Amino acid sequence: MSSTPIIDVERLSVTYGDFPAVKDLSFQVERGEFYALLGTNGAGKTSTLEIIGGHRPPTSGTVRVFGQSPRDRRAVRPRMGIMLQESGFSPDLTVKESVRLIGKLTQRTDRVERVLGIVGLTHKARTKVSQLSGGEKRRLDFATAVYGAPELIFLDEPTTGLDIQARDDLWDAVDKLREDGSTIVLTTHYLEEAQQRADRIGIMHRGTFHREGTVSELTRTLPATVHFSLSAGAPELPLPATRESDGTFLIETFSLQKDLSTLLRWAESHAVQLRELQAGPTRLDDVFRSIGSD
Repeated sequence: MSSTPIIDVERLSVTYGDFPAVKDLSFQVERGEFYALLGTNGAGKTSTLEIIGGHRPPTSGTVRVFGQSPRDRRAVRPRMGIMLQESGFSPDLTVKESVRLIGKLTQRTDRVERVLGIVGLTHKARTKVSQLSGGEKRRLDFATAVYGAPELIFLDEPTTGLDIQARDDLWDAVDKLREDGSTIVLTTHYLEEAQQRADRIGIMHRGTFHREGTVSELTRTLPATVHFSLSAGAPELPLPATRESDGTFLIETFSLQKDLSTLLRWAESHAVQLRELQAGPTRLDDVFRSIGSD
């Protein structure tokens, strides 16, 4: 197996007139990895993905996909599946015709019936795209992206408009693709999906990376939290705490187990009830919220 990264971005910059959409961005995605590219609105994600997908040239910097320039469509496009936020399917084509057309355009081989079965659209094979619901169109987007089990798959907001069962089915299909060796690049506003599934995450802000790493590495940059409320007249707390606007207390700590044990022992020894007690590590959405305060 080649050690060459599937995606290699080195000092990428993209400008529109005088506006720097992407600034000196560098990162790699390894073979078989699930990489989530996240960011605030206007962070530069779309511009970055458009260049990786070969849809536009960079202003400066180097981008390689499978060791090739993504502008070399003949070499790169057949090995890449892309699920965009909005499909460009002809409304007059049927579901089956749409999948078959994408297969021809990407030069990948597969069975249309197999792919429609994966996304639960077998019964809609002869239905025109214009007659599909929003959720069914998203499943068709996914079907065309994974047709032929490409080596690299981009999923742009893949679960928008899907019900819970359809979301579970989509992620089951993604898990199977990963088992078969596909590399996944995800962009999403559903941060819990990225937290649960991504091997590594890059968070973009103002055209460059705010942070990059595994979920554990990202969440360790912020303290864990303990929330609770106390009755009036409770003795002094054993740890520094902030009184919130609603009267509850907040303890922030990088030693959650130790400090939580201290708090619980204090409560027991003083016969104090810690009402509405909640404790846990930082989540990815907390890291996201911290962007504006850094």
